[in-house]
Amino acid sequence: MIIIADGGSTKTNWCLLNKENKKVYFNTEGYNPYFVTKEYIVESLKKNLPADLDLPAVAEVNFYGAGVHNEEKANEIKEAFAQVFTHSKIFVGHDLLAAARALLGDKPGFAAILGTGTNTCIYDGKEIVEQIDSGAYILGDEGSGCHIGKKLLIDYLRGYMPQSVRDSFWNTFQLTPDDIQENVYSKPLASRFCASFAKFVYEETSDRTYTRGIVKQAFTDFFKNLVSHYPNYQNFSFNCIGSVAYSFRDILEEVAGEYGMQMGELVRSPIDNLVEYHVEHRG
Repeated sequence: MIIIADGGSTKTNWCLLNKENKKVYFNTEGYNPYFVTKEYIVESLKKNLPADLDLPAVAEVNFYGAGVHNEEKANEIKEAFAQVFTHSKIFVGHDLLAAARALLGDKPGFAAILGTGTNTCIYDGKEIVEQIDSGAYILGDEGSGCHIGKKLLIDYLRGYMPQSVRDSFWNTFQLTPDDIQENVYSKPLASRFCASFAKFVYEETSDRTYTRGIVKQAFTDFFKNLVSHYPNYQNFSFNCIGSVAYSFRDILEEVAGEYGMQMGELVRSPIDNLVEYHVEHRG
């Protein structure tokens, strides 16, 4: 049996694949090595993996994760996984490689992630050949759920939010300015906290002009600061994975068009396409 897992900062989607290619799906929380320790990962896996998962029978684990930007971070994940999957060969790769493989397979092109965080690349059909650093949630991650959430929260703190939306925000979350500051600056996993408000932006109906404006500005920042800096970016179709991209796809298509890019593949989660990639490339 082999496992393929796609891990964001918030959630990891897993698929167990047996010799007959029968698939069993399950979820755990996300394991971004910038936000959680090896010890945390080990304990979370032990607690959240399915109780009936036959760990000794798992020959191979392929984990693609947010925050796996270099060998050091990949090794942190690998060492944690090795304590749980003790009989498995373990591969740890960047979630951006997962996105590219899921969106493009063996074809070259442009691939992006718009979920809790943001990432972009040019893919040659095998590997990522060009990537602009997203800057992560404090410095960048334009267009992400975290970025959208931060825009909403700062409007709330500064009193810029329309009253109807402000009333709905308070009725939904009961958060004071002090509560927000504490969650952002004192508690762990601030990126998840900020990104959680993207759902409110999507569902809030009292002032669509305002909520759509937040999202459009976030996507405009994404194209202005990241996508448009790739050479000849308009020669590529815009292929993207992530819940934020999928939920706000009409606005995303509008902004992509303003930057001269045609929409390509748009997928909420890469796991199904990624599993198919591994089935096709299974040795």
